[in-house]
Amino acid sequence: MSTQGLDEFAGWVEGLMRARGYDIDSPRGGGKSRIADEAGVHRAAVTRLLQRQSMPDLETMRRIAPLLGVSVRDMLIRSGRVTPEELPLAADLLPPGDWQPTMEDFARWLGVPDERMDVFVKVVTQFLEPEPEGGDARATGESRRAAQD
Repeated sequence: MSTQGLDEFAGWVEGLMRARGYDIDSPRGGGKSRIADEAGVHRAAVTRLLQRQSMPDLETMRRIAPLLGVSVRDMLIRSGRVTPEELPLAADLLPPGDWQPTMEDFARWLGVPDERMDVFVKVVTQFLEPEPEGGDARATGESRRAAQD
């Protein structure tokens, strides 16, 4: 990591610490010790970061992030250790909202071999309720709830 990258990251972390009420500026403020104690990390790790001497390791980031109100993902990206593309958000990995997975999709997710795909689909389909006339699966659930009431 470059000196500029470390400086930017440390500046960002300092701002978060100050925003959360940690007194990291005065020698007797105790903010560095307090955050180290609350995070369960060595005070030296906090001091080295704030003095721009070294980047915290993954475990230190993992412990400090919740205290600062940020995700470990944000810490890793801001530190330059990973890019947003290398650590995508779960929502970025989801298919479009109107996509309906097929039985074959479920079989692939479960690791069913291609040569057993047909058997898997036949067996699982036996446990599913047939769709009502018109193909609206919600109607089945609504009519079932109405029948129970």
